[in-house]
Amino acid sequence: MMQVTIRYAMPIMFIIGSVIYGTMIIQLDAATLGNPDGPKFFPLFVCAGLLVFSIADLINVRKQIHAQNKDLELIAKLKSFKLIGIIIGICVLYTLIFEHVGYLIATILFMGALMFYLNGMKKWRLNVIVTVVVSVSTWYGFTELLQISLP
Repeated sequence: MMQVTIRYAMPIMFIIGSVIYGTMIIQLDAATLGNPDGPKFFPLFVCAGLLVFSIADLINVRKQIHAQNKDLELIAKLKSFKLIGIIIGICVLYTLIFEHVGYLIATILFMGALMFYLNGMKKWRLNVIVTVVVSVSTWYGFTELLQISLP
């Protein structure tokens, strides 16, 4: 029973803290230069993120505590370890080939491997489109727009 109380306490404390933090941010004095509310935007964004993630954590805690089937939890944990291991392996391969084939090709292979592993072969069009668009657009953004050379 004590663990249940502690597990509920953390997200509730963060929810209360984010509400107090947001209230304090709103009460800040207006800036004298530029946009009077400019200094409030980033802290309010952080506060809103903290509130949203705390509520999501509270919902997740509720689901975990009320889960009855421990066998399914064990299977999910084993699948999680397999998923993490494969993703780490793909990341290691990415770092090994990066210098040899360059940013664009290595990134296309890396993202393609991740997309196909996570989404499966049924969504191959989406996998290819997202992989190519994201890889080429980031390459173009850095090399052409920002004038930063990539390997």
